[in-house]
Amino acid sequence: MSNLQDRTVPTTPPVKDLVKVLYGGKRFENHADEVWPNLFIGDMAVANDRYSLWKLGITHVVNAAHGRMHCQGSHDFYGSTVDYYGVPADDSPSFDLSRYFFPSAEYIQSALDTAGARVFVHCAVGVSRSASLVLAYLMIHHHYTLLEAINKVKERRWIFPNRGFLKQLRALDMKLREAS
Repeated sequence: MSNLQDRTVPTTPPVKDLVKVLYGGKRFENHADEVWPNLFIGDMAVANDRYSLWKLGITHVVNAAHGRMHCQGSHDFYGSTVDYYGVPADDSPSFDLSRYFFPSAEYIQSALDTAGARVFVHCAVGVSRSASLVLAYLMIHHHYTLLEAINKVKERRWIFPNRGFLKQLRALDMKLREAS
């Protein structure tokens, strides 16, 4: 029997267990938090304030609520100093955010590969859509399991992806584990 067959891979926890993990821990009240080196999650208050973004040194913005009310970021709004990537997502359990996991992860990684880059990922409140995209990024590019990614982000920011996004992230976790 080979070592690969002997190795037991921990299973991805069910959504109800992931929800328990998300409920736990300290709640951060910040509008923006650095959850990974040069990678921030935040809300629309910071996204709509170019001065705040400038103070944080943000060079790239991922808007996980592109086109939604109060989240009207665009290339025109940020100008030539900030690169913009919009994801037109609804914070609804029925919305298929998974189709944006790989493109968003590629955008974030490409940005972070640029010297001096700092990426701000936001939605309206900065706990569900934006957090889901950052979790997917950590899973895809840093080979974290979903539970590891959640715990890593929760060290710096309280997050709470909706149940539909958790199911999609769980499916991604299982797909990535099968591929490795």
